This record gives sequence, C-alpha cells and structure tokens, in this order.
Amino acid sequence: MVPRLARITERALDKVGLTLPQYRVLAFLSLGPSAGVALAEWLTVSPPSVSALVDGLVTRGLVARERSRTDRRRVEHTLTAAGREALIDADGVVGERLDELLAVLSTKRRRAALDGLAAVAEAFDVQRARRLASS
Repeated sequence: MVPRLARITERALDKVGLTLPQYRVLAFLSLGPSAGVALAEWLTVSPPSVSALVDGLVTRGLVARERSRTDRRRVEHTLTAAGREALIDADGVVGERLDELLAVLSTKRRRAALDGLAAVAEAFDVQRARRLASS
C-alpha cells in the first residue's frame, strides 16, 4: 500500500514541479528551522544527499540557508515565503488526488480511511517528539 500511495503522491506533485523528497523537506521545514543532519536523519539519507536536495530548493528560492546565531559552525535551513506557498500548492494537489482516490468509497469507508491516515500521522509525530526529547 505504501509504495502505491507514494507513487500517487509523486504524480500529484508533478503538477507543482516538486519531487516527493522535496515535498518532504518543505513539510519538515514548515515545523521550523533545521540543520542538515536532522533533515538527513528524517529523510533517511546521507548528509551529502540532503545537501544536493536542499541545493535545488535554495536555487528555486523555496529554502534559505543561514548560519546559526548561536553556533557559527551550524547551518540552518528555513522555509521561505515562496517555500510556504509551494507547500500549500503541493498539499492542495496531493489532497485533491487523495479525494479523487477515496471518492469511490462509501462515506463511511472514506471516513475510516482518513481516520486511519490521521492515526498513522499521529503515531509518526509522537515517535518524532520522543526521539527529539531523548536526544
């Protein structure tokens, strides 16, 4: 199921010129600034891979890189206003595609599917919060 859902999401994101990994970076940065190491960990990729991914987003003006004010060795990535708009657009096309997909189900089954997705998202958020609290 997950690979099929990822492919549906990728196709929807094509409409707004984003890849799934780029979308994930924008979504992560919508929670606040982040160092490249944290991005790499969240995306489960190597730091050089995340640097290349972020380079493209910086070039497009969707993400900004700035030296940390508290630690000059640390580079923080932040979502720009254009990045927020791109994320809103991406969320919109992904939501539309999910609505189209679920439209074939009864109202009860559609609600159950959405509730299930919300529960999975909540579990991810709880795990992330625990991981951040323990580090």
